[in-house]
Amino acid sequence: MFPRSVRLATAAAATAIVLAGGVRAQAQSEVQAPDVLVKTVTLEVVDIIQKDKDIQKGDRKKVIALIEAKVLPHFNFQAMTSSAVGRNWDKASAEQKARLTDEFKTLLVRTYSSALASYSNQKSEFRPLRAKPSDTDVTVNVRVMQSGDQPMTIDYDMEKRPGGWKVWDVRVGGISLVANYRTEFDNQIRDNGVEGLIKTLYAKNNSPVQPSVAGAQKK
Repeated sequence: MFPRSVRLATAAAATAIVLAGGVRAQAQSEVQAPDVLVKTVTLEVVDIIQKDKDIQKGDRKKVIALIEAKVLPHFNFQAMTSSAVGRNWDKASAEQKARLTDEFKTLLVRTYSSALASYSNQKSEFRPLRAKPSDTDVTVNVRVMQSGDQPMTIDYDMEKRPGGWKVWDVRVGGISLVANYRTEFDNQIRDNGVEGLIKTLYAKNNSPVQPSVAGAQKK
């Protein structure tokens, strides 16, 4: 069984993976502020989850479809993959970087889809954004209130891109989502090279068993 802190982090990270995807199309000239984006979409997604009986029952296919339809265009998965691979990123060819990004994206979606299905009823407190209007790299702070437990902090690291603000990392209780995989990926590349890591991720993504959170304790 995963430690309780890891299970809570998993659920929160699932929301993080969805938070940036559901915002409705806006005029090309309008860029929604990052904190407004986080609040608007978080509330919208939680509302969808609470009203969708299939998701509440654990319909993973429906959850994955929701993520793929609303989330993927709003995350900088290349930056997330580069951060997770760390110092070994420069060892990969352009073709390998593309495959790593695709496999890591699939891994995150599969890993957190089950946690998303169980996320409900938590209340979020959105902290004021501490940033200048000219900033292009900001952190949006949110506290998730847990009944009978201490609030959980979630920090969304976001960067301003030509198409709007994109998430490039999420820190739950100070622990980075992508850094959580760095040691595992570093060991894989040390033992089997970049190609070995790609093959390992491909095998996990095509396994009927849902992947576990990197760094979590096992039974």
